[in-house]
Amino acid sequence: MAVDFKFKIIIIGPAAVGKTSIINRFVHNRFTTKYQFTIGVDFLSKRVSYDPAAPDSHASLQIWDIGGQERFKFLHRNFYQGASGALLIFDLSRESTFTEMRDWLSEMYETIHEQIPFVLVGNKADLIPEIGEVIDRKAIDLFIQNEKCYYVETSAKTGKHVEDAFIELSAQMVKKMRTLKAR
Repeated sequence: MAVDFKFKIIIIGPAAVGKTSIINRFVHNRFTTKYQFTIGVDFLSKRVSYDPAAPDSHASLQIWDIGGQERFKFLHRNFYQGASGALLIFDLSRESTFTEMRDWLSEMYETIHEQIPFVLVGNKADLIPEIGEVIDRKAIDLFIQNEKCYYVETSAKTGKHVEDAFIELSAQMVKKMRTLKAR
């Protein structure tokens, strides 16, 4: 008998890195160039199969899209509570968004007070052929190595690897849940 896991995941990162666009691509398979800042938080849900080899392996995701503007930072702590996992997103075309990743990770752990699975996501991969590499790959590799996290480059515009990020996070949350239950 299959177990259907239910998870709250938070989507965090600086403003205008494509958090809302990634969620809309994942949930509705659409992309728009009409962008509006997320004020506070938005919610969406989707059920996914987290293990392609096991068709019964489903997780229901409650996705919290948390605004990245500095002026709404005081609200973040309320939205992080109860999260089982996170997508930590930066913009591959703006180096400053990557340098903020440690701050976002620190804020998350200070608020949640536990280690939850997260996937580091470099978004806007579709811009790299146009503008070239902006962020030092060695810095990304060092971050991945230090945090022992999964990393994926996505494009909300084309859909490239967006679903992979959510499926990987779902698999990590299920693994953590099973490990805790086995104790």
